Amino acid sequence: VQLTTTDPAAHVAGVLGGDASGVQVARIDPVAETAAYTPEVLAAAGRDLDPGARAVLEEDLASACPEEIAVFRAFARTVARAQDGFVVLDTAPTGHTLLLLDAARSYHRELDRQTGQLPDQVVHLLDRLRDPLHTDVLLVAVPEATPVHEAARLQVDLVRSGITPTAWVVNQSLLASTPTDPTLRARANEEARHLHEVSTGLALRTVVLPHSPAPPVGAHLLRELGGDLTASITGRLIQGPSTPGRTQARPSTRPSGWSAPTR
Repeated sequence: VQLTTTDPAAHVAGVLGGDASGVQVARIDPVAETAAYTPEVLAAAGRDLDPGARAVLEEDLASACPEEIAVFRAFARTVARAQDGFVVLDTAPTGHTLLLLDAARSYHRELDRQTGQLPDQVVHLLDRLRDPLHTDVLLVAVPEATPVHEAARLQVDLVRSGITPTAWVVNQSLLASTPTDPTLRARANEEARHLHEVSTGLALRTVVLPHSPAPPVGAHLLRELGGDLTASITGRLIQGPSTPGRTQARPSTRPSGWSAPTR
């Protein structure tokens, strides 16, 4: 299993607690990816340019866009590894990488026209992410207004790109943990409308995970969380308007976001 994150803090490595046999953890570093990408473009696209045109290219490469393109390419390389195993990608709730899919492919088509060098993983990335037999996209959010609405906006963008999320994972639910304290019960009751919004209006399939008093760090607690997840799938699964094939879920410790387990 390849577990890759775009989180600058790379929190997933700490959650595993150094006890994750069979799991490789990596982080997509925008600075490192851009540092590798810039000279590559200059060598390919700038090889036959006159000094003025090369200066324009260098100016373009100094903007923010090349960093996004470089991250996109790293994203594509990671997804391509799913041909040989399972890949789990943990990325930000804004989904900026996904929003670049069509634009970046257009950019690379232009680069291909100029240099004849278009990475194979870029050519096939969007098709792989759109294929439900290859990829499950999961939206993860805590049952609060802002995280749910952030994830809902992301879902709209994904669907616009032809990617339909398989399921939502509602994480850290007080309502699912059935608290006895009056204050916590009141907070839990506030979650009900957000759970209803997700399960009836947003998600094809919803998995609810109860709130945990301590972060699930290390193999033992992660196994316990896996047991809760299994119970959610078999017992507390909330069906939405329709149900696609099956669910693979990787709970996130972030308020909201998406992960794409690919096969």
